[in-house]
Amino acid sequence: MRLSIDVRLDYGITGDADVLLQIEAAAMADQKIESESLTLWSDSPIRAVRGEDGIGQRCWSRGHGRFTAEYKAIVAVKRERVQLELYPATPPRMLDGELTPYLMPSRYCPSDRFEGFVAREFGGLEGGPLAAALTEWVYQSLDYRCGSSSGETTALDTFASRSGVCRDYSHLLVSLARAGGIPARCVSAYAPGVDPPDFHAVAELWLAGDWRLIDATKMATCSDIARVCVGRDATDIAFMTVFGQAYLWEQTVKVTPLDSPSS
Repeated sequence: MRLSIDVRLDYGITGDADVLLQIEAAAMADQKIESESLTLWSDSPIRAVRGEDGIGQRCWSRGHGRFTAEYKAIVAVKRERVQLELYPATPPRMLDGELTPYLMPSRYCPSDRFEGFVAREFGGLEGGPLAAALTEWVYQSLDYRCGSSSGETTALDTFASRSGVCRDYSHLLVSLARAGGIPARCVSAYAPGVDPPDFHAVAELWLAGDWRLIDATKMATCSDIARVCVGRDATDIAFMTVFGQAYLWEQTVKVTPLDSPSS
């Protein structure tokens, strides 16, 4: 699938502040950037740095007063369908070292607090069958409700309230997967059909030697998701981090499916 992406961020900055953006789709083997442009209205030059795990990039800038950014891209996504139930389990002791952080608790994903629940409710399952059961449980157990969480909401809060937005679905699935011995990370992404239209958060689980994209909200499938960046939780994948104070004027995110590219 080919996706047209059109993003506009318009914020006010109180005083002066450094701004870290993560809004560019990542160039990867399963998603090709056909065209893109990033425009910032700022008196300071843009400085690009690598994203987490070398996926995508972050851009540093300096904000003062009005801070506006526009990003446009066409991305061709070519990715096999995820069939979770077919993937075998990999014991944690057999995982490569770079995967270890994705087995551990993090700020918004306190996976150690879910170990008892996963063992009790999903005992006997491992690998792909466990991942499929956890994904379905999150989808069935939560109500998608805008405004039901905040930037401080953790997976444990979401588990208690049984409601949230895409970020909360991602945090909870990642936490449950880690509690079950499956490396898991959060993904910032673009996807069509997201309601309301916005940056989207999904999960990736390490199964059968590769990362598998999963949207626990079921608003998108792996074949129509364009990754922006990955990380342990929302701390690493925020689309904009302001090292100071900022307020919103306007923000729009449009993702439109285009005709599939010719083979």
